[in-house]
Amino acid sequence: MTTSTLPAPGGAWQAWWADASATARKLLANPLTAIGMAVIALLVLVALFAPWIATHDPLRQDLAAALQPPSSAHWFGTDEFGRDVFSRLVHGTRITLFIVVLVTVVVGPLGMGIGVVSGYFGGRVDLLCMRVADVFLSFPSLVLALAFVAALGPGLDHAVLAIALTAWPAIARLARAEAMTLRNADYIVAAQLQGASHLRVLCRHLAPLCLPSVLVRLTMNMASVVLTAAGLGFLGLGAQPPLPEWGAMISEGRRYMLDSWWTVAAPGAAILAVSMAFNLLGDGLNDALDPRQSSS
Repeated sequence: MTTSTLPAPGGAWQAWWADASATARKLLANPLTAIGMAVIALLVLVALFAPWIATHDPLRQDLAAALQPPSSAHWFGTDEFGRDVFSRLVHGTRITLFIVVLVTVVVGPLGMGIGVVSGYFGGRVDLLCMRVADVFLSFPSLVLALAFVAALGPGLDHAVLAIALTAWPAIARLARAEAMTLRNADYIVAAQLQGASHLRVLCRHLAPLCLPSVLVRLTMNMASVVLTAAGLGFLGLGAQPPLPEWGAMISEGRRYMLDSWWTVAAPGAAILAVSMAFNLLGDGLNDALDPRQSSS
């Protein structure tokens, strides 16, 4: 009696762990990518432990201490209502991380699903999906997000939905290009000849191959998500007062920025650092996941 050869238990997990370890080593070998990862890790830690890191209640007003410069009592100074800028900046990391994660969770599967289906089937399906994407791409993302928020009403949830609606077409186009390149590959044709359904081909063969490029694009998109969310907050269409959102903090402090520079410098520096970190991480992921880089 012959026994069929089965993969060793945990073999797939071990292979995945080996690939993940190799990718992590490549990321850490690049100093700029390591800096980006460190900044993002710091953002996550600050968001998790914000109540313990903040030195004051971010919503507590003290008009007698309004617009005080940085000192030992208030590390980053106070705003026009006497609220501690450092504490508001720390709690604002939670809002920023919430927006970035939620937009990515929505945009990734949506854009990748539409793009892979469009590239695999082609024809009228591709024409319909890409014309819809072209409509979204014909407007600047911030302008389109403003239009959606104006229609939905201001608020954090509506801002997240508006940003997600403007971000999926770029992911869909990237996934479509990858799927069109791979749909006639030998292993895809072999799977079809063995009777694999369209759904199985899409989920088991095409989507995993498109995933690295999509992950890189999503990581780099996080920088634009941070900037768009800050822009909506600055215009009063994102997180509403008294929430300590970074863009709203800049909007509130712009009237006093000439004499009280710290009211806008601290949230502005935070937006710059986080956006730069996501860009650096995206570049590092592109180098680590690109097979041409590993073969050279």
